[in-house]
Formats: sequence, C-alpha cells, structure tokens
Amino acid sequence: MPKAGFSSASAGRSLRLALPCRSAYIRPMSWFPKPVGPRAAFADLRAFMRQRSREQFIGAALAVLVTAVIVFEFLIDSRINTAPPQQIVYAQSWSADRTDAEIVAQQKVDQAKKDAAAKEKQRQFQKLEKQLGM
Repeated sequence: MPKAGFSSASAGRSLRLALPCRSAYIRPMSWFPKPVGPRAAFADLRAFMRQRSREQFIGAALAVLVTAVIVFEFLIDSRINTAPPQQIVYAQSWSADRTDAEIVAQQKVDQAKKDAAAKEKQRQFQKLEKQLGM
C-alpha cells in the first residue's frame, strides 16, 4: 500500500503533492482577526460609540468634519483657476499678389511704429525716474 502523498508508480521516489500548512510569515501580525464584512465593522463601530460619552462623540464628529472640510477645500481648489486665460491673436491678412517693394514699405512703416512706441515708453520711464528722484 503506498504512503500518503505518493503514488504506486513512484513508490521509490519522494513526490510531494501538497506543501504542509505554513505559519504566518510575519509572526507579530498573526494575531489580527480574519477579514470581516462591512456590517460587522459598522456593528463594531456602533458598539464602540455607545460606550463613549456625549463630549467624546461631539469631539470625534468635529474632528471628522474638520478633516472632511480640508479635503473638500483641496479638491475644490485644484479645479479653480487652473486653465490659462484665452489669448486672442490678431493676424493681418495680405493679398497674395503683393510685390516685394510693398512688403518692404510695410515693414518700414511697422518698424517706425515700433520705434515710436519704444521711445514713448522710454520717455515715460525717464519721467518716472525724475519723479522718484533717481
């Protein structure tokens, strides 16, 4: 008769069919109870809260409320003012049959406007400098 864990065909060889039950690999945590369902957890919480005084219950409720408000504020704040504002870009439309002379003339006019704006800005800064006594 073959031994347990051996077949008759492999009577001389040691073949294990199943590993023996092992103990917990983290021994200090082996005292935790088996997982329970939500009903049992809520019943346990309810029994725990029944043994507390009114002041302890109010304190616990306020602690949960403050924590919930802080988390809620972080969630709301992450959605406010996160997108950059829309930028309007104006483009000039030119006819396709412009000559090079027209292009150069327009560039000179644009450059003159740009230089005038820079000079005006410089004049305003010089005025501010005189007002501040620099």
